[in-house]
Amino acid sequence: MINLVEYISNQESLFLPVLSDESVVWEKEKQFAIQAIQANSYLAGIAEKNQASLQNAIVNIASIGISLNPALKHAYLVPRKGGVCLDLSYMGLLHLAQSSGVILWGQCKIVRANDTYQNQGLSKEPSHLSNTFGDRGDIVGAYCTVKTIDGDYLTEEMSIAEIFDIRARSEAFKKGNGPWKTDEGEMIRKTVVKRGYKYWPKCERLGSAIQMLNDNGEGIVAEKDVTPFIENPIKELQCLLIDKDPARYLPWLKVDKFEDITEDQAAAAVIMLRNAKQ
Repeated sequence: MINLVEYISNQESLFLPVLSDESVVWEKEKQFAIQAIQANSYLAGIAEKNQASLQNAIVNIASIGISLNPALKHAYLVPRKGGVCLDLSYMGLLHLAQSSGVILWGQCKIVRANDTYQNQGLSKEPSHLSNTFGDRGDIVGAYCTVKTIDGDYLTEEMSIAEIFDIRARSEAFKKGNGPWKTDEGEMIRKTVVKRGYKYWPKCERLGSAIQMLNDNGEGIVAEKDVTPFIENPIKELQCLLIDKDPARYLPWLKVDKFEDITEDQAAAAVIMLRNAKQ
Protein backbone atom coordinates (compact mmCIF):
# COMPACT_ATOMS: atom_id res chain seq x y z
CA MET A 1 0.00 0.00 0.00
CA ILE A 2 2.92 2.35 0.70
CA ASN A 3 3.93 2.21 -2.97
CA LEU A 4 0.44 3.21 -4.07
CA VAL A 5 0.30 6.08 -1.57
CA GLU A 6 3.61 7.35 -2.91
CA TYR A 7 2.49 6.82 -6.49
CA ILE A 8 -0.69 8.85 -5.95
CA SER A 9 1.25 11.60 -4.17
CA ASN A 10 3.62 11.88 -7.14
CA GLN A 11 0.80 12.75 -9.58
CA GLU A 12 0.59 16.43 -8.59
CA SER A 13 2.72 17.55 -11.55
CA LEU A 14 0.22 15.95 -13.95
CA PHE A 15 -2.88 16.98 -11.99
CA LEU A 16 -2.36 20.74 -11.65
CA PRO A 17 -1.68 21.70 -15.31
CA VAL A 18 -5.00 20.24 -16.51
CA LEU A 19 -7.17 21.38 -13.59
CA SER A 20 -10.42 22.82 -14.96
CA ASP A 21 -12.11 23.86 -11.70
CA GLU A 22 -10.21 25.66 -8.95
CA SER A 23 -12.65 24.35 -6.32
CA VAL A 24 -11.08 20.92 -6.87
CA VAL A 25 -8.00 21.00 -4.61
CA TRP A 26 -5.08 18.62 -5.16
CA GLU A 27 -4.28 18.00 -1.48
CA LYS A 28 -7.88 17.01 -0.77
CA GLU A 29 -8.28 14.87 -3.89
CA LYS A 30 -5.00 13.12 -3.15
CA GLN A 31 -6.31 12.12 0.27
CA PHE A 32 -9.69 11.05 -1.13
CA ALA A 33 -7.92 8.84 -3.69
CA ILE A 34 -5.67 7.29 -1.03
CA GLN A 35 -8.68 6.64 1.22
CA ALA A 36 -10.54 4.95 -1.64
CA ILE A 37 -7.57 2.67 -2.35
CA GLN A 38 -7.04 1.83 1.33
CA ALA A 39 -10.73 1.03 1.86
CA ASN A 40 -10.96 -1.45 -1.03
CA SER A 41 -8.38 -4.23 -1.22
CA TYR A 42 -9.65 -5.39 -4.62
CA LEU A 43 -9.31 -1.87 -6.06
CA ALA A 44 -5.83 -1.64 -4.52
CA GLY A 45 -4.84 -4.89 -6.16
CA ILE A 46 -6.01 -3.66 -9.56
CA ALA A 47 -4.16 -0.37 -9.04
CA GLU A 48 -0.93 -2.17 -8.15
CA LYS A 49 -1.11 -4.25 -11.33
CA ASN A 50 -2.16 -1.34 -13.57
CA GLN A 51 -0.72 1.86 -12.15
CA ALA A 52 -1.09 3.66 -15.47
CA SER A 53 -4.88 3.36 -15.20
CA LEU A 54 -4.75 4.84 -11.71
CA GLN A 55 -2.73 7.74 -13.08
CA ASN A 56 -5.25 8.31 -15.88
CA ALA A 57 -8.13 8.29 -13.40
CA ILE A 58 -6.43 10.90 -11.21
CA VAL A 59 -5.69 13.12 -14.22
CA ASN A 60 -9.33 12.81 -15.30
CA ILE A 61 -10.44 14.15 -11.91
CA ALA A 62 -8.54 17.36 -12.69
CA SER A 63 -9.40 17.71 -16.37
CA ILE A 64 -13.13 17.16 -15.81
CA GLY A 65 -13.19 19.14 -12.57
CA ILE A 66 -14.98 16.74 -10.25
CA SER A 67 -14.29 15.74 -6.64
CA LEU A 68 -13.87 12.31 -5.07
CA ASN A 69 -15.28 13.69 -1.81
CA PRO A 70 -17.43 10.76 -0.60
CA ALA A 71 -19.86 13.13 1.09
CA LEU A 72 -20.81 14.65 -2.27
CA LYS A 73 -21.33 11.30 -4.04
CA HIS A 74 -20.27 12.85 -7.34
CA ALA A 75 -17.38 10.60 -8.40
CA TYR A 76 -15.58 7.39 -7.46
CA LEU A 77 -12.54 5.32 -8.32
CA VAL A 78 -13.76 1.89 -9.45
CA PRO A 79 -12.16 -1.26 -10.84
CA ARG A 80 -13.22 -2.03 -14.38
CA LYS A 81 -11.80 -4.26 -17.10
CA GLY A 82 -8.49 -4.76 -15.35
CA GLY A 83 -7.90 -1.10 -14.56
CA VAL A 84 -8.89 1.77 -12.31
CA CYS A 85 -11.50 4.11 -13.76
CA LEU A 86 -13.03 7.38 -12.68
CA ASP A 87 -16.79 6.88 -12.46
CA LEU A 88 -19.38 9.65 -12.08
CA SER A 89 -22.85 9.41 -10.58
CA TYR A 90 -25.89 11.05 -12.15
CA MET A 91 -25.56 13.71 -9.42
CA GLY A 92 -21.98 14.30 -10.52
CA LEU A 93 -23.06 14.79 -14.13
CA LEU A 94 -25.74 17.29 -13.10
CA HIS A 95 -23.21 19.05 -10.86
CA LEU A 96 -20.86 19.54 -13.82
CA ALA A 97 -23.60 21.17 -15.87
CA GLN A 98 -24.63 23.41 -12.98
CA SER A 99 -21.12 24.43 -11.91
CA SER A 100 -20.26 25.19 -15.56
CA GLY A 101 -23.16 27.66 -15.67
CA VAL A 102 -25.24 26.00 -18.40
CA ILE A 103 -28.14 25.08 -16.09
CA LEU A 104 -29.50 26.57 -12.88
CA TRP A 105 -30.50 23.20 -11.46
CA GLY A 106 -31.42 19.70 -12.51
CA GLN A 107 -33.17 16.68 -11.08
CA CYS A 108 -33.68 13.10 -12.16
CA LYS A 109 -36.59 11.06 -10.81
CA ILE A 110 -37.91 7.52 -11.15
CA VAL A 111 -41.61 7.14 -12.00
CA ARG A 112 -43.60 4.19 -10.63
CA ALA A 113 -46.91 2.66 -11.67
CA ASN A 114 -48.96 4.27 -8.87
CA ASP A 115 -47.48 7.75 -9.37
CA THR A 116 -49.25 10.46 -11.32
CA TYR A 117 -46.90 11.81 -13.97
CA GLN A 118 -47.81 14.30 -16.69
CA ASN A 119 -45.73 15.96 -19.36
CA GLN A 120 -46.81 19.63 -19.43
CA GLY A 121 -45.38 20.37 -22.88
CA LEU A 122 -42.27 22.10 -24.16
CA SER A 123 -40.36 24.46 -21.84
CA LYS A 124 -42.50 23.49 -18.84
CA GLU A 125 -41.63 21.43 -15.81
CA PRO A 126 -43.52 18.11 -15.71
CA SER A 127 -45.96 17.29 -12.92
CA HIS A 128 -45.00 14.29 -10.79
CA LEU A 129 -47.08 13.34 -7.76
CA SER A 130 -46.34 10.29 -5.64
CA ASN A 131 -47.24 8.75 -2.30
CA THR A 132 -43.74 8.82 -0.87
CA PHE A 133 -44.48 6.50 2.04
CA GLY A 134 -47.03 4.25 0.33
CA ASP A 135 -46.97 1.52 -2.28
CA ARG A 136 -45.80 3.27 -5.44
CA GLY A 137 -45.75 0.12 -7.56
CA ASP A 138 -43.19 -1.06 -10.09
CA ILE A 139 -40.85 1.25 -11.99
CA VAL A 140 -42.37 2.37 -15.30
CA GLY A 141 -39.82 4.97 -16.36
CA ALA A 142 -37.68 7.92 -15.39
CA TYR A 143 -37.14 11.53 -16.39
CA CYS A 144 -34.57 14.28 -16.04
CA THR A 145 -35.56 17.94 -15.93
CA VAL A 146 -33.11 20.85 -15.99
CA LYS A 147 -33.72 24.59 -15.84
CA THR A 148 -31.50 26.60 -18.16
CA ILE A 149 -29.97 29.96 -17.30
CA ASP A 150 -32.69 31.54 -19.49
CA GLY A 151 -35.40 30.03 -17.30
CA ASP A 152 -36.51 27.30 -19.73
CA TYR A 153 -37.22 23.73 -18.69
CA LEU A 154 -35.81 20.83 -20.70
CA THR A 155 -37.09 17.34 -19.89
CA GLU A 156 -35.91 13.96 -21.12
CA GLU A 157 -38.15 10.93 -20.52
CA MET A 158 -37.43 7.22 -20.92
CA SER A 159 -39.70 4.24 -20.36
CA ILE A 160 -38.33 1.38 -18.30
CA ALA A 161 -38.34 -0.73 -21.48
CA GLU A 162 -35.99 1.76 -23.17
CA ILE A 163 -33.76 1.85 -20.10
CA PHE A 164 -33.62 -1.93 -19.77
CA ASP A 165 -32.79 -2.17 -23.47
CA ILE A 166 -29.62 -0.22 -22.71
CA ARG A 167 -29.02 -2.29 -19.56
CA ALA A 168 -29.16 -5.44 -21.70
CA ARG A 169 -26.01 -4.25 -23.54
CA SER A 170 -24.01 -4.29 -20.32
CA GLU A 171 -21.41 -7.04 -20.31
CA ALA A 172 -21.25 -6.89 -16.50
CA PHE A 173 -25.02 -7.23 -16.20
CA LYS A 174 -24.96 -10.27 -18.49
CA LYS A 175 -22.47 -11.85 -16.09
CA GLY A 176 -24.71 -11.11 -13.10
CA ASN A 177 -22.67 -8.32 -11.52
CA GLY A 178 -21.75 -4.65 -11.95
CA PRO A 179 -23.57 -1.41 -11.11
CA TRP A 180 -26.84 -2.51 -12.74
CA LYS A 181 -26.98 -5.24 -10.09
CA THR A 182 -25.79 -3.25 -7.10
CA ASP A 183 -27.14 0.24 -7.87
CA GLU A 184 -30.03 -0.12 -10.30
CA GLY A 185 -31.76 3.14 -9.33
CA GLU A 186 -28.54 5.08 -9.81
CA MET A 187 -27.97 3.55 -13.24
CA ILE A 188 -31.57 4.23 -14.31
CA ARG A 189 -31.17 7.93 -13.49
CA LYS A 190 -27.72 8.08 -15.03
CA THR A 191 -28.98 6.57 -18.29
CA VAL A 192 -31.62 9.30 -18.63
CA VAL A 193 -29.13 12.07 -17.85
CA LYS A 194 -26.68 10.74 -20.45
CA ARG A 195 -29.37 10.83 -23.14
CA GLY A 196 -30.90 14.14 -22.08
CA TYR A 197 -27.66 16.16 -21.96
CA LYS A 198 -27.50 16.13 -25.77
CA TYR A 199 -30.28 18.73 -25.83
CA TRP A 200 -28.86 20.99 -23.12
CA PRO A 201 -26.69 24.04 -23.78
CA LYS A 202 -23.20 22.81 -24.63
CA CYS A 203 -20.90 22.05 -21.69
CA GLU A 204 -17.37 20.92 -22.51
CA ARG A 205 -16.67 19.42 -19.07
CA LEU A 206 -19.90 17.42 -19.10
CA GLY A 207 -19.30 16.24 -22.64
CA SER A 208 -15.77 15.14 -21.70
CA ALA A 209 -17.11 13.29 -18.65
CA ILE A 210 -19.70 11.36 -20.63
CA GLN A 211 -17.19 10.55 -23.36
CA MET A 212 -14.86 9.22 -20.66
CA LEU A 213 -17.66 7.07 -19.20
CA ASN A 214 -18.45 5.67 -22.63
CA ASP A 215 -14.77 5.00 -23.37
CA ASN A 216 -14.36 3.25 -20.01
CA GLY A 217 -17.46 1.20 -20.72
CA GLU A 218 -18.89 1.64 -17.20
CA GLY A 219 -20.57 -1.69 -17.80
CA ILE A 220 -22.46 -0.39 -20.85
CA VAL A 221 -21.61 -1.02 -24.47
CA ALA A 222 -21.61 2.35 -26.23
CA GLU A 223 -25.11 3.15 -27.43
CA LYS A 224 -25.56 3.21 -31.17
CA ASP A 225 -26.55 6.50 -32.75
CA VAL A 226 -30.23 6.05 -33.46
CA THR A 227 -30.93 9.70 -34.21
CA PRO A 228 -33.44 9.72 -37.06
CA PHE A 229 -32.23 11.07 -40.39
CA ILE A 230 -33.84 14.39 -41.29
CA GLU A 231 -33.27 15.33 -44.90
CA ASN A 232 -34.00 19.05 -44.53
CA PRO A 233 -34.27 19.90 -40.81
CA ILE A 234 -34.74 23.65 -41.26
CA LYS A 235 -37.57 23.18 -43.76
CA GLU A 236 -39.28 20.59 -41.54
CA LEU A 237 -38.95 22.86 -38.51
CA GLN A 238 -40.58 25.69 -40.46
CA CYS A 239 -43.47 23.37 -41.30
CA LEU A 240 -43.86 22.29 -37.67
CA LEU A 241 -43.80 25.89 -36.45
CA ILE A 242 -45.62 27.54 -39.33
CA ASP A 243 -46.59 31.12 -38.45
CA LYS A 244 -44.99 30.68 -35.00
CA ASP A 245 -42.12 32.67 -33.51
CA PRO A 246 -39.10 30.38 -32.83
CA ALA A 247 -37.89 32.73 -30.08
CA ARG A 248 -41.14 32.05 -28.20
CA TYR A 249 -41.70 28.36 -28.90
CA LEU A 250 -38.05 27.29 -28.85
CA PRO A 251 -36.39 29.81 -26.52
CA TRP A 252 -33.47 27.48 -25.76
CA LEU A 253 -32.23 28.02 -29.35
CA LYS A 254 -31.60 31.68 -28.49
CA VAL A 255 -32.52 32.97 -31.97
CA ASP A 256 -34.96 35.63 -33.13
CA LYS A 257 -35.69 34.29 -36.61
CA PHE A 258 -35.43 31.09 -38.62
CA GLU A 259 -32.53 32.43 -40.67
CA ASP A 260 -30.31 32.26 -37.57
CA ILE A 261 -30.99 28.58 -36.86
CA THR A 262 -28.26 26.11 -37.83
CA GLU A 263 -29.07 22.69 -39.29
CA ASP A 264 -27.90 20.93 -36.11
CA GLN A 265 -30.15 23.14 -33.97
CA ALA A 266 -33.07 22.57 -36.31
CA ALA A 267 -32.58 18.79 -36.25
CA ALA A 268 -32.56 18.75 -32.43
CA ALA A 269 -35.68 20.92 -32.34
CA VAL A 270 -37.51 18.69 -34.86
CA ILE A 271 -36.77 15.60 -32.75
CA MET A 272 -38.05 17.32 -29.60
CA LEU A 273 -41.24 18.46 -31.33
CA ARG A 274 -41.84 14.99 -32.79
CA ASN A 275 -41.42 13.41 -29.34
CA ALA A 276 -43.77 15.98 -27.80
CA LYS A 277 -46.51 14.94 -30.24
CA GLN A 278 -46.22 11.25 -29.34
